[in-house]
Amino acid sequence: MSNVNVLSKRYATKEMNEIFSEKGRILSERELWITVLKAQQALGVDIPEKAIQAYEEAKDRIDLNLIHEIEERTRHDVKARIEAFNLETGGFQLIHRGLTSRDLTDNVEQIQMLHAARMIFNKYIAILDKFSAKAKQYDNIITTARTHRQAAQPTVLGRRFAMWAEELYSSLIEFETFIDSYPLRGMKGPVGTQVDLLHLLGTPAQVAKFDKGISQALGFDRVLVAPGQIYPRSLDYKLASHLAFLSSACENFAKNMRLMSGHELVTEGFQEGQVGSSAMPHKMNTRSTERISGFATLLKMYADGASRLSGDQWEEGDVSCSVVRRVSIPNMFYVSDGLCETMLTVLKEMGVYHNTIQAEVDRYLPFMASTELLTQAIARGLGREQAHSIIRKYATAEALKLRKEATSKNTLAEQLGADPEFPLSTVEIIDILANREQFIGNAKRQIERVTKQIEPLLQKYNEARLYDPQPIL
Repeated sequence: MSNVNVLSKRYATKEMNEIFSEKGRILSERELWITVLKAQQALGVDIPEKAIQAYEEAKDRIDLNLIHEIEERTRHDVKARIEAFNLETGGFQLIHRGLTSRDLTDNVEQIQMLHAARMIFNKYIAILDKFSAKAKQYDNIITTARTHRQAAQPTVLGRRFAMWAEELYSSLIEFETFIDSYPLRGMKGPVGTQVDLLHLLGTPAQVAKFDKGISQALGFDRVLVAPGQIYPRSLDYKLASHLAFLSSACENFAKNMRLMSGHELVTEGFQEGQVGSSAMPHKMNTRSTERISGFATLLKMYADGASRLSGDQWEEGDVSCSVVRRVSIPNMFYVSDGLCETMLTVLKEMGVYHNTIQAEVDRYLPFMASTELLTQAIARGLGREQAHSIIRKYATAEALKLRKEATSKNTLAEQLGADPEFPLSTVEIIDILANREQFIGNAKRQIERVTKQIEPLLQKYNEARLYDPQPIL
Protein backbone atom coordinates (compact mmCIF):
# COMPACT_ATOMS: atom_id res chain seq x y z
CA MET A 1 0.00 0.00 0.00
CA SER A 2 1.04 3.64 -0.39
CA ASN A 3 0.22 6.64 1.77
CA VAL A 4 -1.31 9.91 0.65
CA ASN A 5 0.73 13.13 0.71
CA VAL A 6 -0.99 15.07 3.51
CA LEU A 7 0.12 18.44 2.10
CA SER A 8 -1.49 17.63 -1.22
CA LYS A 9 -4.68 16.14 0.19
CA ARG A 10 -5.38 18.39 3.16
CA TYR A 11 -4.05 21.83 2.25
CA ALA A 12 -3.50 22.35 -1.49
CA THR A 13 -6.30 23.37 -3.83
CA LYS A 14 -7.56 21.29 -6.73
CA GLU A 15 -5.91 23.68 -9.18
CA MET A 16 -2.48 23.33 -7.58
CA ASN A 17 -2.83 19.55 -7.34
CA GLU A 18 -3.66 19.37 -11.04
CA ILE A 19 -0.33 20.96 -11.91
CA PHE A 20 1.73 18.38 -10.01
CA SER A 21 -0.48 15.31 -10.39
CA GLU A 22 0.84 12.35 -12.37
CA LYS A 23 -1.69 13.01 -15.13
CA GLY A 24 -0.95 16.73 -15.02
CA ARG A 25 2.73 16.11 -15.50
CA ILE A 26 2.16 13.67 -18.38
CA LEU A 27 -0.21 16.11 -20.04
CA SER A 28 2.46 18.83 -19.82
CA GLU A 29 4.99 16.44 -21.37
CA ARG A 30 2.67 15.66 -24.24
CA GLU A 31 1.97 19.32 -24.85
CA LEU A 32 5.73 19.91 -24.94
CA TRP A 33 6.26 17.06 -27.43
CA ILE A 34 3.51 18.45 -29.68
CA THR A 35 5.00 21.95 -29.46
CA VAL A 36 8.38 20.49 -30.47
CA LEU A 37 6.81 18.59 -33.37
CA LYS A 38 5.17 21.73 -34.70
CA ALA A 39 8.38 23.73 -34.37
CA GLN A 40 10.41 21.02 -36.13
CA GLN A 41 7.84 20.81 -38.91
CA ALA A 42 7.97 24.60 -39.38
CA LEU A 43 11.74 24.36 -39.76
CA GLY A 44 11.56 21.78 -42.54
CA VAL A 45 11.62 18.41 -40.72
CA ASP A 46 9.40 15.89 -42.50
CA ILE A 47 6.50 15.52 -40.09
CA PRO A 48 3.07 14.80 -41.66
CA GLU A 49 0.20 17.00 -40.54
CA LYS A 50 -1.88 13.89 -39.85
CA ALA A 51 0.75 12.76 -37.33
CA ILE A 52 0.52 16.01 -35.39
CA GLN A 53 -3.25 15.71 -35.50
CA ALA A 54 -3.04 12.14 -34.16
CA TYR A 55 -0.85 13.26 -31.26
CA GLU A 56 -3.23 16.15 -30.55
CA GLU A 57 -6.21 13.78 -30.47
CA ALA A 58 -4.37 11.29 -28.22
CA LYS A 59 -3.01 13.93 -25.84
CA ASP A 60 -5.72 13.53 -23.21
CA ARG A 61 -6.02 9.74 -23.49
CA ILE A 62 -3.58 9.06 -20.67
CA ASP A 63 -3.47 5.37 -19.72
CA LEU A 64 -1.50 5.22 -16.48
CA ASN A 65 -1.70 1.43 -16.30
CA LEU A 66 -0.14 1.11 -19.75
CA ILE A 67 2.64 3.54 -18.83
CA HIS A 68 3.40 1.63 -15.62
CA GLU A 69 3.48 -1.70 -17.47
CA ILE A 70 5.98 -0.36 -19.99
CA GLU A 71 8.11 1.18 -17.23
CA GLU A 72 8.30 -2.17 -15.41
CA ARG A 73 9.73 -3.67 -18.61
CA THR A 74 12.04 -0.81 -19.64
CA ARG A 75 12.95 0.46 -16.15
CA HIS A 76 12.92 3.94 -17.66
CA ASP A 77 10.08 6.33 -16.90
CA VAL A 78 10.57 8.68 -19.88
CA LYS A 79 10.91 5.79 -22.36
CA ALA A 80 7.66 4.36 -20.99
CA ARG A 81 5.80 7.60 -21.55
CA ILE A 82 7.21 7.94 -25.08
CA GLU A 83 6.09 4.43 -26.03
CA ALA A 84 2.64 4.86 -24.48
CA PHE A 85 2.01 8.15 -26.31
CA ASN A 86 3.11 6.61 -29.61
CA LEU A 87 0.81 3.62 -29.10
CA GLU A 88 -2.13 5.91 -28.37
CA THR A 89 -1.65 7.64 -31.75
CA GLY A 90 -1.95 4.36 -33.62
CA GLY A 91 1.76 3.82 -34.03
CA PHE A 92 3.45 7.10 -35.03
CA GLN A 93 7.03 7.35 -33.70
CA LEU A 94 7.90 10.98 -34.30
CA ILE A 95 8.14 12.53 -30.84
CA HIS A 96 11.38 13.06 -28.90
CA ARG A 97 13.63 13.21 -31.98
CA GLY A 98 16.79 15.16 -31.28
CA LEU A 99 15.94 15.25 -27.57
CA THR A 100 17.18 13.59 -24.42
CA SER A 101 15.26 12.81 -21.23
CA ARG A 102 16.31 16.05 -19.58
CA ASP A 103 15.03 18.05 -22.54
CA LEU A 104 11.68 16.70 -21.45
CA THR A 105 11.88 16.46 -17.66
CA ASP A 106 13.72 19.67 -16.81
CA ASN A 107 11.64 21.79 -19.15
CA VAL A 108 8.37 20.25 -17.96
CA GLU A 109 9.38 20.81 -14.34
CA GLN A 110 10.08 24.42 -15.16
CA ILE A 111 6.70 24.74 -16.90
CA GLN A 112 5.03 23.33 -13.78
CA MET A 113 6.95 25.64 -11.49
CA LEU A 114 6.26 28.73 -13.59
CA HIS A 115 2.52 27.99 -13.65
CA ALA A 116 2.50 27.30 -9.92
CA ALA A 117 4.58 30.39 -9.16
CA ARG A 118 2.16 32.60 -11.06
CA MET A 119 -0.75 31.05 -9.18
CA ILE A 120 0.96 31.71 -5.83
CA PHE A 121 1.91 35.25 -6.86
CA ASN A 122 -1.73 36.04 -7.62
CA LYS A 123 -2.87 34.70 -4.27
CA TYR A 124 -0.31 36.83 -2.45
CA ILE A 125 -1.66 39.82 -4.37
CA ALA A 126 -5.05 39.02 -2.82
CA ILE A 127 -3.42 38.83 0.62
CA LEU A 128 -1.71 42.18 0.05
CA ASP A 129 -5.07 43.66 -0.92
CA LYS A 130 -6.66 42.39 2.31
CA PHE A 131 -3.74 43.72 4.38
CA SER A 132 -4.26 47.12 2.79
CA ALA A 133 -8.01 47.03 3.42
CA LYS A 134 -7.52 46.04 7.07
CA ALA A 135 -4.92 48.77 7.55
CA LYS A 136 -7.47 51.37 6.45
CA GLN A 137 -10.38 49.70 8.26
CA TYR A 138 -8.57 49.67 11.61
CA ASP A 139 -6.80 53.04 11.40
CA ASN A 140 -8.90 54.51 14.25
CA ILE A 141 -8.52 51.64 16.73
CA ILE A 142 -5.91 52.80 19.24
CA THR A 143 -4.22 49.78 20.77
CA THR A 144 -1.24 48.91 22.92
CA ALA A 145 2.03 48.50 21.03
CA ARG A 146 4.55 46.21 22.66
CA THR A 147 8.28 45.73 22.52
CA HIS A 148 9.88 42.80 24.34
CA ARG A 149 6.27 41.74 25.11
CA GLN A 150 5.91 44.78 27.34
CA ALA A 151 3.43 47.63 26.82
CA ALA A 152 5.49 50.38 25.14
CA GLN A 153 3.48 53.12 23.44
CA PRO A 154 0.06 53.42 21.82
CA THR A 155 -0.38 52.66 18.13
CA VAL A 156 -3.36 51.95 15.92
CA LEU A 157 -4.27 48.42 14.94
CA GLY A 158 -4.28 49.36 11.27
CA ARG A 159 -0.60 50.25 11.45
CA ARG A 160 0.27 46.65 12.23
CA PHE A 161 -1.45 45.63 9.01
CA ALA A 162 0.45 48.36 7.16
CA MET A 163 3.67 46.95 8.64
CA TRP A 164 2.88 43.47 7.30
CA ALA A 165 1.66 44.88 3.99
CA GLU A 166 4.89 46.77 3.41
CA GLU A 167 6.98 43.66 4.09
CA LEU A 168 4.87 41.52 1.75
CA TYR A 169 4.92 44.22 -0.92
CA SER A 170 8.74 44.24 -0.98
CA SER A 171 8.83 40.45 -1.39
CA LEU A 172 6.17 40.52 -4.11
CA ILE A 173 8.06 43.09 -6.17
CA GLU A 174 11.13 40.86 -6.06
CA PHE A 175 9.09 37.74 -6.86
CA GLU A 176 7.45 39.46 -9.82
CA THR A 177 10.90 40.26 -11.24
CA PHE A 178 12.02 36.67 -10.67
CA ILE A 179 8.98 35.26 -12.48
CA ASP A 180 9.30 37.68 -15.40
CA SER A 181 12.98 36.85 -15.91
CA TYR A 182 12.80 33.11 -15.12
CA PRO A 183 14.68 31.31 -17.93
CA LEU A 184 13.81 27.98 -19.53
CA ARG A 185 16.58 25.42 -19.93
CA GLY A 186 15.45 24.84 -23.47
CA MET A 187 16.35 22.02 -25.88
CA LYS A 188 20.04 21.34 -25.36
CA GLY A 189 20.52 17.57 -25.64
CA PRO A 190 22.48 15.15 -23.41
CA VAL A 191 25.39 17.44 -22.48
CA GLY A 192 24.06 20.81 -23.61
CA THR A 193 25.80 21.09 -26.98
CA GLN A 194 22.63 20.55 -29.09
CA VAL A 195 24.55 18.27 -31.43
CA ASP A 196 21.56 16.00 -32.13
CA LEU A 197 19.33 18.96 -32.94
CA LEU A 198 22.05 20.42 -35.14
CA HIS A 199 22.10 17.19 -37.17
CA LEU A 200 18.30 17.17 -37.34
CA LEU A 201 17.72 20.84 -38.20
CA GLY A 202 20.82 21.49 -40.28
CA THR A 203 22.27 24.84 -39.15
CA PRO A 204 23.08 26.66 -35.88
CA ALA A 205 20.63 29.40 -36.86
CA GLN A 206 17.83 26.85 -37.24
CA VAL A 207 18.66 25.35 -33.83
CA ALA A 208 18.68 28.77 -32.17
CA LYS A 209 15.37 29.68 -33.81
CA PHE A 210 13.89 26.36 -32.72
CA ASP A 211 15.08 26.74 -29.10
CA LYS A 212 13.79 30.29 -28.76
CA GLY A 213 10.49 29.45 -30.42
CA ILE A 214 9.88 26.57 -28.01
CA SER A 215 10.58 28.75 -24.96
CA GLN A 216 8.24 31.48 -26.16
CA ALA A 217 5.49 28.98 -27.00
CA LEU A 218 5.77 27.66 -23.44
CA GLY A 219 5.45 31.13 -21.90
CA PHE A 220 9.11 31.96 -21.20
CA ASP A 221 10.72 35.21 -22.32
CA ARG A 222 14.24 33.90 -21.74
CA VAL A 223 16.03 30.68 -22.60
CA LEU A 224 19.41 29.63 -21.24
CA VAL A 225 22.26 29.54 -23.77
CA ALA A 226 24.77 27.10 -22.31
CA PRO A 227 23.44 24.88 -19.52
CA GLY A 228 24.60 21.29 -19.21
CA GLN A 229 22.26 18.32 -19.08
CA ILE A 230 20.25 20.09 -16.39
CA TYR A 231 19.51 23.72 -15.67
CA PRO A 232 21.40 25.22 -12.69
CA ARG A 233 19.79 24.10 -9.45
CA SER A 234 20.53 27.55 -8.04
CA LEU A 235 17.31 28.53 -9.84
CA ASP A 236 15.41 26.14 -7.56
CA TYR A 237 17.15 27.67 -4.55
CA LYS A 238 16.12 31.16 -5.65
CA LEU A 239 12.53 30.04 -6.17
CA ALA A 240 12.30 28.27 -2.81
CA SER A 241 13.85 31.29 -1.11
CA HIS A 242 11.29 33.62 -2.68
CA LEU A 243 8.46 31.42 -1.42
CA ALA A 244 10.00 31.53 2.06
CA PHE A 245 10.41 35.33 1.86
CA LEU A 246 6.75 35.73 0.88
CA SER A 247 5.67 33.73 3.91
CA SER A 248 7.55 35.99 6.31
CA ALA A 249 4.96 38.76 6.49
CA CYS A 250 2.23 36.15 6.86
CA GLU A 251 4.11 34.42 9.67
CA ASN A 252 4.49 37.78 11.45
CA PHE A 253 0.76 38.36 11.03
CA ALA A 254 -0.09 34.88 12.27
CA LYS A 255 2.11 35.06 15.37
CA ASN A 256 0.77 38.47 16.30
CA MET A 257 -2.80 37.27 15.78
CA ARG A 258 -2.06 34.43 18.18
CA LEU A 259 -0.61 36.83 20.74
CA MET A 260 -3.47 39.30 20.43
CA SER A 261 -5.99 36.48 20.60
CA GLY A 262 -4.39 35.30 23.83
CA HIS A 263 -5.17 38.75 25.28
CA GLU A 264 -8.73 38.45 23.86
CA LEU A 265 -8.19 41.49 21.64
CA VAL A 266 -8.99 39.79 18.32
CA THR A 267 -10.30 36.53 16.94
CA GLU A 268 -9.14 34.73 13.83
CA GLY A 269 -12.74 33.66 13.34
CA PHE A 270 -14.56 30.82 15.06
CA GLN A 271 -17.38 29.36 12.98
CA GLU A 272 -20.63 27.85 14.19
CA GLY A 273 -20.06 24.19 15.03
CA GLN A 274 -16.27 24.59 15.25
CA VAL A 275 -14.57 22.80 18.16
CA GLY A 276 -11.51 24.34 19.81
CA SER A 277 -10.48 21.48 22.06
CA SER A 278 -11.57 17.86 22.51
CA ALA A 279 -10.98 18.13 26.27
CA MET A 280 -11.83 21.75 27.16
CA PRO A 281 -15.17 22.78 25.62
CA HIS A 282 -14.67 26.50 26.30
CA LYS A 283 -11.53 26.87 24.19
CA MET A 284 -11.43 28.67 20.83
CA ASN A 285 -7.89 27.91 19.73
CA THR A 286 -6.09 29.86 17.00
CA ARG A 287 -5.63 26.76 14.92
CA SER A 288 -5.49 28.52 11.52
CA THR A 289 -2.82 31.06 12.43
CA GLU A 290 -0.87 28.28 14.13
CA ARG A 291 -1.08 26.41 10.84
CA ILE A 292 0.30 29.46 8.99
CA SER A 293 3.29 29.50 11.32
CA GLY A 294 3.86 25.80 10.58
CA PHE A 295 3.64 26.39 6.84
CA ALA A 296 6.25 29.15 7.09
CA THR A 297 8.57 26.79 8.93
CA LEU A 298 8.20 24.17 6.19
CA LEU A 299 9.02 26.72 3.49
CA LYS A 300 12.26 27.60 5.28
CA MET A 301 13.07 23.89 5.42
CA TYR A 302 12.49 23.51 1.68
CA ALA A 303 14.62 26.57 0.97
CA ASP A 304 17.38 25.07 3.08
CA GLY A 305 17.04 21.78 1.19
CA ALA A 306 17.27 23.58 -2.15
CA SER A 307 20.42 25.32 -0.95
CA ARG A 308 22.07 21.89 -0.54
CA LEU A 309 21.52 21.13 -4.23
CA SER A 310 22.64 24.51 -5.53
CA GLY A 311 26.10 24.14 -7.07
CA ASP A 312 26.27 20.41 -6.30
CA GLN A 313 26.13 18.90 -9.81
CA TRP A 314 29.09 17.05 -11.33
CA GLU A 315 30.45 18.22 -14.67
CA GLU A 316 27.60 18.52 -17.23
CA GLY A 317 25.09 17.04 -14.78
CA ASP A 318 23.86 14.09 -12.77
CA VAL A 319 20.62 13.04 -11.10
CA SER A 320 21.75 13.03 -7.47
CA CYS A 321 19.29 15.86 -6.92
CA SER A 322 16.33 13.92 -8.29
CA VAL A 323 14.87 12.38 -5.14
CA VAL A 324 15.17 15.63 -3.18
CA ARG A 325 13.48 17.67 -5.90
CA ARG A 326 10.66 15.16 -6.38
CA VAL A 327 9.75 15.74 -2.76
CA SER A 328 10.53 19.42 -2.28
CA ILE A 329 9.28 21.03 -5.49
CA PRO A 330 5.62 19.97 -5.37
CA ASN A 331 5.53 20.22 -1.59
CA MET A 332 6.79 23.79 -1.40
CA PHE A 333 3.95 24.77 -3.72
CA TYR A 334 1.37 22.72 -1.81
CA VAL A 335 2.53 24.48 1.36
CA SER A 336 2.48 27.93 -0.25
CA ASP A 337 -0.98 27.24 -1.63
CA GLY A 338 -2.26 26.09 1.76
CA LEU A 339 -0.69 29.09 3.46
CA CYS A 340 -2.36 31.53 1.07
CA GLU A 341 -5.76 29.88 1.37
CA THR A 342 -5.50 29.88 5.17
CA MET A 343 -4.30 33.49 5.27
CA LEU A 344 -7.16 34.69 3.09
CA THR A 345 -9.65 32.75 5.21
CA VAL A 346 -8.37 34.32 8.44
CA LEU A 347 -8.36 37.81 6.92
CA LYS A 348 -11.93 37.21 5.77
CA GLU A 349 -13.25 35.80 9.06
CA MET A 350 -11.22 37.66 11.72
CA GLY A 351 -12.80 40.08 14.16
CA VAL A 352 -11.82 42.74 16.70
CA TYR A 353 -12.94 43.01 20.34
CA HIS A 354 -13.14 46.77 20.75
CA ASN A 355 -14.03 46.76 24.47
CA THR A 356 -11.09 44.56 25.42
CA ILE A 357 -8.71 46.68 23.36
CA GLN A 358 -10.07 49.83 25.04
CA ALA A 359 -9.73 48.30 28.52
CA GLU A 360 -6.13 47.30 27.81
CA VAL A 361 -5.26 50.83 26.65
CA ASP A 362 -6.92 52.27 29.77
CA ARG A 363 -4.79 50.03 31.93
CA TYR A 364 -1.48 50.83 30.29
CA LEU A 365 -1.89 54.38 28.94
CA PRO A 366 -0.36 56.18 31.97
CA PHE A 367 2.74 54.00 31.56
CA MET A 368 2.81 54.38 27.77
CA ALA A 369 2.54 58.16 28.17
CA SER A 370 5.60 58.29 30.41
CA THR A 371 7.86 59.67 27.66
CA GLU A 372 5.41 62.55 27.09
CA LEU A 373 5.19 63.20 30.83
CA LEU A 374 8.98 63.20 30.97
CA THR A 375 9.13 65.76 28.15
CA GLN A 376 6.53 67.99 29.84
CA ALA A 377 8.34 67.84 33.20
CA ILE A 378 11.62 68.85 31.58
CA ALA A 379 9.85 71.74 29.84
CA ARG A 380 8.67 72.91 33.27
CA GLY A 381 12.27 73.12 34.49
CA LEU A 382 12.82 69.71 36.15
CA GLY A 383 16.10 67.99 35.37
CA ARG A 384 15.75 65.04 33.03
CA GLU A 385 17.28 62.44 35.33
CA GLN A 386 15.31 63.71 38.32
CA ALA A 387 12.06 63.61 36.31
CA HIS A 388 12.93 60.13 35.03
CA SER A 389 13.60 58.92 38.57
CA ILE A 390 10.29 60.25 39.92
CA ILE A 391 8.22 58.77 37.10
CA ARG A 392 10.07 55.45 37.32
CA LYS A 393 9.48 55.21 41.09
CA TYR A 394 5.73 55.60 40.82
CA ALA A 395 5.37 53.70 37.55
CA THR A 396 7.13 50.55 38.75
CA ALA A 397 5.23 50.61 42.04
CA GLU A 398 1.92 51.01 40.20
CA ALA A 399 2.78 48.22 37.76
CA LEU A 400 3.50 45.83 40.63
CA LYS A 401 0.25 46.86 42.34
CA LEU A 402 -1.77 46.11 39.22
CA ARG A 403 -0.19 42.70 38.97
CA LYS A 404 -0.65 41.78 42.63
CA GLU A 405 -4.03 43.26 43.42
CA ALA A 406 -7.44 42.53 41.92
CA THR A 407 -7.76 45.90 40.24
CA SER A 408 -7.46 47.30 36.74
CA LYS A 409 -7.49 50.99 37.71
CA ASN A 410 -4.18 52.68 37.04
CA THR A 411 -3.57 55.53 39.54
CA LEU A 412 -0.19 56.68 38.24
CA ALA A 413 -1.61 60.10 37.30
CA GLU A 414 -2.89 60.72 40.84
CA GLN A 415 0.36 59.63 42.46
CA LEU A 416 2.58 61.71 40.19
CA GLY A 417 0.31 64.74 40.54
CA ALA A 418 0.46 64.48 44.34
CA ASP A 419 4.29 64.50 44.46
CA PRO A 420 5.39 68.05 45.34
CA GLU A 421 8.62 67.67 43.34
CA PHE A 422 6.79 66.80 40.10
CA PRO A 423 5.80 69.95 38.18
CA LEU A 424 2.51 68.65 36.72
CA SER A 425 -0.73 68.38 38.68
CA THR A 426 -3.09 65.40 38.54
CA VAL A 427 -5.58 67.42 36.48
CA GLU A 428 -2.88 68.40 33.99
CA ILE A 429 -1.71 64.79 33.67
CA ILE A 430 -5.27 63.53 33.15
CA ASP A 431 -5.79 66.18 30.46
CA ILE A 432 -2.65 64.96 28.70
CA LEU A 433 -3.85 61.36 28.87
CA ALA A 434 -7.28 62.29 27.52
CA ASN A 435 -5.85 63.31 24.16
CA ARG A 436 -4.94 59.81 22.98
CA GLU A 437 -4.37 60.79 19.37
CA GLN A 438 -1.20 62.65 20.33
CA PHE A 439 0.43 59.39 21.41
CA ILE A 440 0.17 57.57 18.08
CA GLY A 441 2.59 59.83 16.22
CA ASN A 442 2.69 59.27 12.46
CA ALA A 443 0.79 55.98 12.59
CA LYS A 444 -2.13 57.11 10.43
CA ARG A 445 0.08 58.95 7.97
CA GLN A 446 2.26 55.84 7.66
CA ILE A 447 -0.82 53.74 6.88
CA GLU A 448 -1.78 56.19 4.17
CA ARG A 449 1.70 56.18 2.65
CA VAL A 450 1.97 52.37 2.61
CA THR A 451 -1.48 51.79 1.12
CA LYS A 452 -0.83 54.44 -1.51
CA GLN A 453 2.53 52.88 -2.37
CA ILE A 454 1.13 49.39 -2.94
CA GLU A 455 -2.02 50.43 -4.82
CA PRO A 456 -0.40 50.50 -8.31
CA LEU A 457 0.68 46.87 -7.92
CA LEU A 458 -2.81 45.89 -6.80
CA GLN A 459 -4.36 47.71 -9.75
CA LYS A 460 -1.91 46.02 -12.13
CA TYR A 461 -3.30 42.67 -10.98
CA ASN A 462 -6.83 43.82 -10.32
CA GLU A 463 -8.44 40.45 -11.03
CA ALA A 464 -6.07 38.62 -8.68
CA ARG A 465 -6.79 40.98 -5.78
CA LEU A 466 -10.45 39.90 -5.86
CA TYR A 467 -9.67 36.19 -5.33
CA ASP A 468 -11.88 34.54 -2.71
CA PRO A 469 -10.38 31.62 -0.74
CA GLN A 470 -11.70 28.10 -1.05
CA PRO A 471 -13.04 26.37 2.09
CA ILE A 472 -10.27 25.06 4.34
CA LEU A 473 -10.36 22.11 6.73
